[in-house]
Amino acid sequence: MIHSKDWRKSLAIFVCFFLSLSSFVNGKSELVIKDVEAQAFAFDLGGVELAQDRFLENQGRTLKYLKEIDVDRLLYVFRATHGLSTQQATPNGGWDAPNFPFRSHVQGHFLSAWAQCYAVLHDQTCYDRATYFAAELAKCQANNKAVGFTDGYVSGFPESDFAKLENNELKNGNVPYYAVHKTLAGLLDSWRLTNDTTSRDVLLSLAGWVDKRTASFSYDAMQKQLQTEFGGMNDVMADLYHQTGDKRWLTVAQRFDHAVIFDPLAANKDQFNGLHANTQVPKWIGAARQYKATGNSRYLDIARNAWEINVKSHTYAIGGNSQAEHFHAPNAIAAYLDNDTCEACNSYNMLKLTRELWLLDSENSKYFDFYENALLNHLLGQQDPHNQNGHITYFTPLNAGGRRGVGPAWGGGTWSTDYDSFWCCQGTALETNTKLMDSIYFYNEATLFINLFMSSVLTWREMGVTLKQSTTYPVSDTSKLEVSGSGDWTMKIRIPTWATSAELKLNGETLSNVEAKPGTYAQIKRTWADGDVVEIRFPMSLRIVAANDNPNMVAIAYGPTVLCGNYGDQKLSSTPTLALDSIKRSGDSSLDFTSIADGKRVTLSAFYDAQGYNYNVYWATTGSLHAA
Repeated sequence: MIHSKDWRKSLAIFVCFFLSLSSFVNGKSELVIKDVEAQAFAFDLGGVELAQDRFLENQGRTLKYLKEIDVDRLLYVFRATHGLSTQQATPNGGWDAPNFPFRSHVQGHFLSAWAQCYAVLHDQTCYDRATYFAAELAKCQANNKAVGFTDGYVSGFPESDFAKLENNELKNGNVPYYAVHKTLAGLLDSWRLTNDTTSRDVLLSLAGWVDKRTASFSYDAMQKQLQTEFGGMNDVMADLYHQTGDKRWLTVAQRFDHAVIFDPLAANKDQFNGLHANTQVPKWIGAARQYKATGNSRYLDIARNAWEINVKSHTYAIGGNSQAEHFHAPNAIAAYLDNDTCEACNSYNMLKLTRELWLLDSENSKYFDFYENALLNHLLGQQDPHNQNGHITYFTPLNAGGRRGVGPAWGGGTWSTDYDSFWCCQGTALETNTKLMDSIYFYNEATLFINLFMSSVLTWREMGVTLKQSTTYPVSDTSKLEVSGSGDWTMKIRIPTWATSAELKLNGETLSNVEAKPGTYAQIKRTWADGDVVEIRFPMSLRIVAANDNPNMVAIAYGPTVLCGNYGDQKLSSTPTLALDSIKRSGDSSLDFTSIADGKRVTLSAFYDAQGYNYNVYWATTGSLHAA
């Protein structure tokens, strides 16, 4: 007997298969593949507008950089590799220098960011830059025969690097599929968000090159190649399948299933110790998207188990993970409080994974508890608010007396620059800060989910509704939701796990009949009238976040916000001891607190605002917390 849930799942898989056989013209089917068992859906980027706050300021600095950078300099290594003139510009430095092994990795991030800029703001400059870049890549592809490359190939380094990979002859940390993945993902975003047919054509041609390059290898030979970092090749190919309905791309995606990583995760085993962290997270995202494409529960097990293991056993208080780019033994947190913790790419990719898993399990608020933590406490503060072009730091140090922009010279030793860095984390930051609004709201038929508390305006066209969220969260503990439009629909509001309670009001009246339990979604189902106002309040208090491996080493948080001590230019030789009962909030207009550490007065404030001074995040402590 087939249970109803199994029947629906089988039907969903059949529908996906049927859609894949639909008319397929110029690389795109008439219908975009729908996710298997999706429980919620994202709004288009242009449907949500950020209002004035720190997030909008981050976006503005990034947009300035995106609109001013010399595009021809970004094209230099592509043109040089494909035998075209480079007289238009000088080469870049850093990770995009002409002699850097996987040069041209960052350009895919620029393509995604330009496309997102256009989708969010309809900015013509960003559109022009994305489409110009794709057109120039097409010229590079068109010159392949002249330089001895195979049809479809396009990169900033020669095709021979792939022969070296296949023959186990790569040197200098080269990771060619990693770079090609970024180009594929950028072109896909450009096609999807700008409808640029040149982006589509270059993308499908390059994807076809990957298919032909990998098709002849045995399983064992392909697995050997996968020992070299390959980014999210399974992710982008599965995504391309969802975009086009062509099962060819799903077949290619599955060639990049990395058994030595996937097999332990399928069995829920933590074998992270010693692994290069950001090499793995994109594979997990790919597993989630392959589940949506196939309905194969093994993929879902891999993605969910990876998320659980990482979040519970390998994640610092600020939501970041890894030290020196690597995972360590389970729960080893206090043992690795160094100046090279929390590579930003890892958190960027963990947010993508979190979003994918929540879409499959939209009643599970734990996913957005983590999402909020990593976005607010790690990635928001990754950008330097004092730099007009939004320069970023590679690592986020968590050592005593740490400082953003200080770390290993090869990567995160300083803040990034306009033309001489181009680190992986600089690329992902461009994407993060041009899609900050993409996970505030979601919907499913007549249900609206509110997952993040950020000043913003949602246009829900299908329901004829506009929702304006006004808040100074996390400085304040309230958020106001103003409804324009009317109709029957349900509002589901995430109640964070850290909250001890929550208060909901509708048009000034307390909603005593609505359960608002921390770690769940409060549900308001009604016939809405134009002008209805919902007010949410999460009373905030101080709390400790203990290191997994040492309960006496703790971070301090106020509500969702991790706090740090401001030590100016003072260097710390050891972990300070903080008197918990000394912490007092200075006022309700900021997240500044007074405290006593090692017998001296120390100001605590939001970690996301800790730029330009030495700070401390993890403390030894005395006493106990009381109301701030």
